[in-house]
Amino acid sequence: MGVFDRTDHLKDAGHEQVVFCQDRASGLKAIIAVYSTALGPALGGTRFYPYASEDDALEDVLKLSKAMAYKAACSGIDLGGGKAVIIGDPTRDKTEALLRAYGRFVQSLGGRYYTACDVGTYVQDMDVIAKETDFATGRSPENGGAGDSAVLTAFGVFQAMRAAAEHTWGGPTLHGKRVAVEGVGKVGHHLVEHLVQDGATVVVSDVSAAALERVRAAFPQVEVLDVDALRTAEMDVYAPCALGGSVSDELVPVLQAKVVCGAANNQLEHPGIEKSLADRGVLYAPDYVANAGGLCQVADEALHDQFSFARAEAKAATIYDTTLSIFRLADSEGVPPAVAADRLGERRMADVGRLRSVLVPGRS
Repeated sequence: MGVFDRTDHLKDAGHEQVVFCQDRASGLKAIIAVYSTALGPALGGTRFYPYASEDDALEDVLKLSKAMAYKAACSGIDLGGGKAVIIGDPTRDKTEALLRAYGRFVQSLGGRYYTACDVGTYVQDMDVIAKETDFATGRSPENGGAGDSAVLTAFGVFQAMRAAAEHTWGGPTLHGKRVAVEGVGKVGHHLVEHLVQDGATVVVSDVSAAALERVRAAFPQVEVLDVDALRTAEMDVYAPCALGGSVSDELVPVLQAKVVCGAANNQLEHPGIEKSLADRGVLYAPDYVANAGGLCQVADEALHDQFSFARAEAKAATIYDTTLSIFRLADSEGVPPAVAADRLGERRMADVGRLRSVLVPGRS
């Protein structure tokens, strides 16, 4: 029995709301998960992906939406956490009718959830979705939006990596360090550019030959390895920028990096790996802190009448200080950085969310 036929097991997931969306005519099957609105409306991208099962899709959207809530909280942004997944192959199943049907489901939530781009969805898709909802961010500049958030996502990851370098080697630079970037798609490509400009030696991998060719053309000095070879290669920094779960029990003992810092969501295969990394002396920059630059961009679009790239970039630049403060908090409390980041996010959701329970006329 699939998840569209049973939802009673969701009651203990910790989410405020999980919505199953289906439009048979267009083939839409989607799940929207709202983890928390304690700080404001939930914001998170829509992932369009050919999941092996509905259970896999549900597990992914629950994890991703929770991470978005913590990401906003740690970033000091007054938004909650949500996420959506559309089940299907975006290269085959994506149509205008499907996207517009999905947009109507987003609209039906009345502003509790704002959507944006994610794996398998792009700026032009948000433009289509926005025809049916007032709550789509990441639209094209021609349609009043902020455009592709990959630029600031990569910029934010680079700031987190600089903080990790400061904490590990005493200076906020990757100059002379060997950085392995796994996944050079929308975000990874921009990250490679920052690293090359900073003087790092960069090695990359990707399952897409086209993505690798694009990187080779722009940065001929970059070394290319296959995915399995890259994970165990000699490196100072491992930057997972593809799908989640790459940091596994099998990888931790053979990983040669001193730092793990990348753009992928849910990089740790399961809870507890953060302690295994710490026990080996590997510094892990919590993924939802490092990759918050894209949130800074779409949040600026959602929270202001007119998007400002300069304002969003300045907010994304604070990821350096946030990451460094989390490393220091982890040291002072004797816990891995992932635990310290969770505590920081939970404290802000509790403290600021509590204030929202006091009715103030004219304020939400």
